[in-house]
Amino acid sequence: MKPIRVLFVCLGNICRSPTAHGIFEKMVRESGLEEQILIDSAGTGDWHIGRPPDRRASAAALDRGHDLSHLRARQVRPEDFRDFDYILAMDQQNLWDLKALALPEFNGHLGLFLDFGTSGLKEVPDPYYGGEENFSQVLDLVEDAASGLLSHLREQLG
Repeated sequence: MKPIRVLFVCLGNICRSPTAHGIFEKMVRESGLEEQILIDSAGTGDWHIGRPPDRRASAAALDRGHDLSHLRARQVRPEDFRDFDYILAMDQQNLWDLKALALPEFNGHLGLFLDFGTSGLKEVPDPYYGGEENFSQVLDLVEDAASGLLSHLREQLG
């Protein structure tokens, strides 16, 4: 069976999407599904290509046991719409940008990441210009939605 491929997307790929990438990667690994679910992250913008996650995002994640140090920012590419089954945006603006980039033949799931969570929110707020509490809120939202996404994918895998 072909693995399910998941791409998390935010604006610069240094705060929200690498946080989701790292948290979901750990959950998948701990579930023993790392051969069945493959994960990546990207940004719609190109400002941070090749850079590690924001130091504040990395520190907040590490405080909760999630290591983001191996991740590097990249930009969404047209071939992502061929390669990924789930492309999950952190907010509505990134979802609109992704829809504009999507290849006509894309038949995967393109939507908001928090639709898999229980918070009732639709968007993961960008913590970049905020303080430590903003990064903590992102972690809360991402951990919740990642758990919901993993449950969803487990059902799909059977």
